[in-house]
Amino acid sequence: MLLETQAAWREDTAWFEPEREVTVRRHIGDFTLFMTGLFPERVERTASAGFYIAQGKRAYQFVSEHERASARAGGAAGAPLYRRLADRFERYAAVLEYTRKVHFGDPPHHPFFGLSFG
Repeated sequence: MLLETQAAWREDTAWFEPEREVTVRRHIGDFTLFMTGLFPERVERTASAGFYIAQGKRAYQFVSEHERASARAGGAAGAPLYRRLADRFERYAAVLEYTRKVHFGDPPHHPFFGLSFG
């Protein structure tokens, strides 16, 4: 995904779309929040939770700044939402983890859930 953000800025291609980077970064923020909150043990097995948190915060920060600049130009005004997501990322991940524990219980003990794809 990070490579996709770089490709969006290549002027020598027919599909030069810098706005695509905002969509990709928002997706990165959502994905990292979802994974660190609902599947923290999976994140720790395949990567580092610290890395996921840093990437999620950075992605939401980027979207916040873009939204703030767009609001000044008469565009969208979602900057405060994405700013809070960036600033409170760990808290929101903890809320998701708590929700998972309370409402979903332990993951099934099926061999599939122990597989590592990567």
